[in-house]
Amino acid sequence: MRAFIFCAAMLILSCNFAGAQIVDKPDKPMGIALEELSYPHPVHFLNFKFRGEDARMAYMDVKPSGNSSGRVVLLFHGKNFFGEYWSNTIAVLANAGYRVVVPDQIGFGKSSKPDIHYSFHEMAAQTKELLEQLGISRVAVVGHSMGGMLATRFALLYPESVTELTLEDPIGLEDYREKVPFLELQRVYAGNLKATEESIRNYFKTYFVTWKPEYEKYVQAQCRQTLSGEYPRLAWSSALTEEMIYEQPVCHEFQLLKPKTLLIIGQSDRTTIGRNRVSAEVLKTLGQYPELGRKTAKIIPNGRLVEVPQVGHIPHLEAPEIFHRELLKFLSE
Repeated sequence: MRAFIFCAAMLILSCNFAGAQIVDKPDKPMGIALEELSYPHPVHFLNFKFRGEDARMAYMDVKPSGNSSGRVVLLFHGKNFFGEYWSNTIAVLANAGYRVVVPDQIGFGKSSKPDIHYSFHEMAAQTKELLEQLGISRVAVVGHSMGGMLATRFALLYPESVTELTLEDPIGLEDYREKVPFLELQRVYAGNLKATEESIRNYFKTYFVTWKPEYEKYVQAQCRQTLSGEYPRLAWSSALTEEMIYEQPVCHEFQLLKPKTLLIIGQSDRTTIGRNRVSAEVLKTLGQYPELGRKTAKIIPNGRLVEVPQVGHIPHLEAPEIFHRELLKFLSE
């Protein structure tokens, strides 16, 4: 019965994902809080003070659509994405009986973009505050890309709150400071201001083995934001969060993780930050996810590794059947 429900859900999801259109007017500016973008579920906001600034954290809180398991899954997005790209995963988990909480971290998606020093510790603390407001004490945490770094920090800070930890192609499996030269914040910001449709699309293509038309909506969402009069504010917050990734590694603390942990690694992933700051020779040594995944799985005390062949940086989009099958199996044990 479980297999039947899962297959049916996947069929529905593949249709929904293929038909979802974030962008229908590529030349029309989009607000930097994605005001024109529809999420698959109602978006709520948590208001709080962040380093002296008023801020709002956007989030989705999705109830189970099947028989409730009484359990909650928390999804952390990557740096160039937002809660909407978890649409398929939300539906699969909800159909399996899980309540699903999906925040847009401060600086991303529909949340505020304050001009502050960003910190994984504070993002984790803000997410913990959100869970407390929702009356949730224990969660299974899933983090993708930058979200994997945040998920790791969250599990390190609040081990009593995390039942399971899943890291999907997390960045930060290596310390970028060892090979990638430091770049001043103003120069990172200046580079962000120069983004074009071509450069954005070329970057997104590095995430996937095979480019598909449905991925184009994420390119166009970013392109339309560059047309906004507020884009410099977004470009600055993006530079600040890149600084956070560079300066706040988590890879030296994997051995301290207490929850059982699943690593799902696309074997064709070569994602790294600062690829335009290093030589071709050095670049070949960065983002070697097959090697990094095996190394990390051995370091994490209760670590387990699933390698996904011929898949890049985002298995939940590029190989959703495999990703969701492994995630549900892990959560059900």
